[in-house]
Amino acid sequence: WRKDWPVVMSNLIAACEATGARCVFIDNLYMYGPQHAPLHEHMPLTGYGAKPSARSEVTRLWLAASQASRVRMTALRCADFYGPGVEQSHLGAAAFGALVKGKPAALLAMPDMLHDFAYIPDVARAAVTLLDAPDDAYGQAWHMPCAPTTTPRNILKLGAKALQTPLKITALPLGVLPVMGLFSPFMRELAEMRFQWDRPYQVNADKFAARFWSDVTPFETGAAATALSFRNAAAHTSGASVQRQQQPA
Repeated sequence: WRKDWPVVMSNLIAACEATGARCVFIDNLYMYGPQHAPLHEHMPLTGYGAKPSARSEVTRLWLAASQASRVRMTALRCADFYGPGVEQSHLGAAAFGALVKGKPAALLAMPDMLHDFAYIPDVARAAVTLLDAPDDAYGQAWHMPCAPTTTPRNILKLGAKALQTPLKITALPLGVLPVMGLFSPFMRELAEMRFQWDRPYQVNADKFAARFWSDVTPFETGAAATALSFRNAAAHTSGASVQRQQQPA
């Protein structure tokens, strides 16, 4: 992160400057570091940890280029993603995907902690909104609106209802992450980022809502669509496997 992200952002800025292209950078919220209040765009950039400080550094790069009128860039900062086909997510293959297989949803999070989630089709809509926006929307960050804050358990419960399957959840206790991080770089990264899960994690998107829109997809719709997409994908994979087995040698 510390080595590669600044290079990626510098190259992106150079490409936008050379072509005159406008850029909407779909970002996360790491650059605020540990907070207890709902996140808003005017919070200071953090120097905490490897991943958050790397995000702070790339943020300074594109903001400086924008303020110098070198590029027209803006950032859409999003909470954790979920949605149809989104496998690499806290509510992805290990959660909704597991429910489809009749297994417990596995969470690297506290299932009953309030946490905002951004629905991927809504993120796409917001990105297009910013791409179509006037230039005065650039040179600044915007927070992605989310459905009213709830817990991972409540979201998965809606998905399980759509699948007509019982909801079972297993969750890794956050307290064991530092110990596991002694032996696993991945777990060490998770330990650094556990501030996202050991307290309510809420995103203030009033700025985007006031300028553009806030009618995001409710979890009742998004969770059901996500769960059913994993079931459809599993059925397609199973059908393709059977078809291959039936083909003559």
